[in-house]
Amino acid sequence: PPLTAPPVRPDPPHPPILRRRSSSAAGLRKLQIDLGAMSAAPLPSDADACLDRLARLGKRLVVVAAGGGSAAIAALATVPGASRVLSEGIVPHSREAFAGIVGGTPEGFCSARSARRLAMAAWDRCRRQGAAPEAAVGVSCTASLATTEAKRGEHRVFVAVQTLGMTSTVGLNLLKGRRSRAEEEEVAAALVLDRLEEVVTGAPSTPRVDALLLGGESLSLDDVVARPPWQDLLAGRGGRVCLSGSPDREAAAAIFPGSFDPLHDGHRAMRRIAAGIVGREVAYELSLRNVDKPPLDHAEIEARAAGFAGAPAWLTSAATFVEKVALFPRATFVVGADTFARLWDPRYHDDCPDRVRTAVDRIAEGAGGFVVFGRVRDGVFTDPATLPAPEPLRRMATFVPEEVFRDDVSSTALRRATAAGGE
Repeated sequence: PPLTAPPVRPDPPHPPILRRRSSSAAGLRKLQIDLGAMSAAPLPSDADACLDRLARLGKRLVVVAAGGGSAAIAALATVPGASRVLSEGIVPHSREAFAGIVGGTPEGFCSARSARRLAMAAWDRCRRQGAAPEAAVGVSCTASLATTEAKRGEHRVFVAVQTLGMTSTVGLNLLKGRRSRAEEEEVAAALVLDRLEEVVTGAPSTPRVDALLLGGESLSLDDVVARPPWQDLLAGRGGRVCLSGSPDREAAAAIFPGSFDPLHDGHRAMRRIAAGIVGREVAYELSLRNVDKPPLDHAEIEARAAGFAGAPAWLTSAATFVEKVALFPRATFVVGADTFARLWDPRYHDDCPDRVRTAVDRIAEGAGGFVVFGRVRDGVFTDPATLPAPEPLRRMATFVPEEVFRDDVSSTALRRATAAGGE
């Protein structure tokens, strides 16, 4: 249970911390930034100690701060020799900038899940800038702080730290009306530096946020330590590992790839129908990598694995279908109409006709077949048999008609409903 903080500042050296497994929160629909108040926030004075400890460990760092916490970036960047550790600091002020980093508009901008996605995007950027998997660290802050207009919702801060082996998230609800914007920014920045040091080095050299919490405020932590096979996939070592159940050679003969965010009854019905068509059990396949989004963080993988409820499932690093066919040669793939259409869509092949032909040929040569289901979009059912599939793919496809399967529920709608209902 949480310890109770004293009713007035300053709090004792150890703030109340509630450790729990948390799910994603409903987020703000608008990021509001009071630049004047932000610039007035005092910078943490001991960022040099944080950087020194990270440098001794050989770490490289990318930090993203959306809506709050940018003072932590400024504090780190102004330390002499900061470039030994700090590779990049990013402050996305607009929805479009935020979406560009995470590969799409999230259901909520200020949430634990969005913080994790930003941190994983930061970790991935750090890797692409030359850091080794074990050395890369991604840190993010997403916050809803005091601004020039009164807010109906809570003032909140979420900080996430991503390493090869861990996804760590902390949430903090601030008491409304008790601080200025600059003071709330000071709390956010202190929390960023504290969590960075604690996750990477084991403990902050000098806890900063302790003395800034008010009575009734507490931190909520959610740490997920990755299994070694997950770490290998994220680092680019290996191609597939068991995620759920006990997939064997037979379970690699029929594969149902998807994001399953979340898995719902429509997915389960597709798997059941496809198993009847191909005459064998169908295994789910979840890729931690995506063509146009950051990798899945460890908390996200854990949550989606739980949704499979023991059904056979693979975790892979195969972002494209060419890669999936290489991992599961001669397998029959279970797909929806939209996924099937992407196999020859030029947009997914750099708008290059030669690359489209090459991908289609490799898929047709490597796959054992396709079971293709229709998809409802905006109330209109797409009959998969009417898709203009290249002949090599059409010949190997079994199209499931609407009278056999139609499901009007989408994972996107379910996520939006969950976000609207709160965390």
